[in-house]
Amino acid sequence: MKNMTGKKALLEMLRLEGVRYIFGNPGTSESPFIDALEDFPDLNYVLVLQEGVAVGMADGYARATGEAAFVQLHIDSGLANGISLMIDAYNDGIPMVVVSGNYDTRKLAEYRADLPGLMRPVTKWAVEVTRPEQIPSVIRRAFNEANSEPQGPVYVALATNALDGEAEMDLIPSRPMVTSGAADPEALAAVAEVMARSERAIMLLGNRVAKSGGVDEAVRVAELLGLPVYTARGSEASFPTKHPQYLGSLATRRKEHRRLLREADALLAVGADLFADLFYFGDRLMPESATVIHIDSKPGAVGKSEPTDIGLLASPRLALAALADLLEGSLSQESRDAAESRKGQIALEREEGRARYEESTKKVWDDRPISPERLMAELAAAIPERTIVVDDVSSHRAPFSHFMQGLAPDELVSKRSGAIGWGIGATLGTKLAHPDRPVLGVLGDGGVMMTVQALWTAANENIPAVMVVLDNGMYRVLKTNMDIYKRDVLQEQEPGSRYLYMDFPTPFDLSVIAQGMGVHGERITEPEEIGPSVKRAFASGRPVLLDVVIDGSV
Repeated sequence: MKNMTGKKALLEMLRLEGVRYIFGNPGTSESPFIDALEDFPDLNYVLVLQEGVAVGMADGYARATGEAAFVQLHIDSGLANGISLMIDAYNDGIPMVVVSGNYDTRKLAEYRADLPGLMRPVTKWAVEVTRPEQIPSVIRRAFNEANSEPQGPVYVALATNALDGEAEMDLIPSRPMVTSGAADPEALAAVAEVMARSERAIMLLGNRVAKSGGVDEAVRVAELLGLPVYTARGSEASFPTKHPQYLGSLATRRKEHRRLLREADALLAVGADLFADLFYFGDRLMPESATVIHIDSKPGAVGKSEPTDIGLLASPRLALAALADLLEGSLSQESRDAAESRKGQIALEREEGRARYEESTKKVWDDRPISPERLMAELAAAIPERTIVVDDVSSHRAPFSHFMQGLAPDELVSKRSGAIGWGIGATLGTKLAHPDRPVLGVLGDGGVMMTVQALWTAANENIPAVMVVLDNGMYRVLKTNMDIYKRDVLQEQEPGSRYLYMDFPTPFDLSVIAQGMGVHGERITEPEEIGPSVKRAFASGRPVLLDVVIDGSV
């Protein structure tokens, strides 16, 4: 036990938790915290000019390291700016510990906000410390909560008197939590039985498969059963994208995918939030005759929306490994032959689809403005080996998925949820987590403008990430969604839209904005310039923004 101030105990606890970076924007209520940092030069404070940047950087850093990032914001006003991206972190299960100062508890009659009440809807746990001796145990629990499954953000409010006060402190860090997460054997046997007799089953994988390290196990199950494999919207690389059975991302807003679900006799969903979408297409997307199986480590995800016949709360990796072992020992020769036949059909369907897409790109290959297809092809050819790609592509999903083939789980950072402004901060946070690997952010112009202040932080901290902006001069994703709304929701016979308030009629030049914030920026209008510019950017060892003007027609 040592006698010390609460602010010193807080920073000592961060040291013990292995924190290297503090992503933050301070205010006056954080003065005690900033004052104490003078004695902790090993804790790197990454200053941002807008709170969404701090949360985005923490999100990317946590995704890259798998451990909780630390964020310091300012009272209620700063928290409010960070909440939109904290909602995404909460939905995607991204571990982070967020703190902010609050007024002295003796000012109870004025100003003091209920900060934990503000943050509870977007966190696993939210609390306020009002006495210095509370700090070690609360910070320890905060990291335990953030890092334990299901991972997610945690919030701690710090009253000024708790930071400035002194007490006897016992500083003990959190300990790694080990959970087996093994699946129930009887339930797995039921899964194996259903899948062995199915003829039109689908496998749907979410990002919790990759987080659990279960990609190889997913491949084993898919190959044993001869399943077409899809990933949930925004999922990270939970299945090898070059695998002959991988057919891309499943989107219920696409008519052909809703038809696919209606024709299936079974669904094996693992580590995914089923059919999450903005649009309502009914409360049951699969036929009553189909068997829905959902395996997940996230409590509440199983059976959340689609009626589920067999639900297992378990580690995706362990459950898939056990299922593969069970299938290898129980599948009949007839089932194995049927699986082999399906695998051949799936591979043929995949190759035919890719060939059709390749053929369609020839028509727009030399277009001006640059076609998204040409941009993605040039990017894929120019990036160095082992590049980590941060995917913040909204409405150009098809060319990104087609040309960014072969990304391993540790080469793709992506998010499922929908708030924009995440990508630029996530790119910088990913680079801080992996300073020895090249990092590329593929970003939309609308999203970049939400948190464009991140460019200043990139320059101030000299974070040598390369940011490529798909500059179509609009919120194109809103236009594509408006088309879906009119065609599939309103069921208009001749859908059409004026696309009100979705264009940027007064253009902005992001390359000039970048230069104004100290980042090297280039504006690219010719497709032949893309490859050389990308290579120069990576070779420079500096943060670089490439503003690529592309065709945004819908």
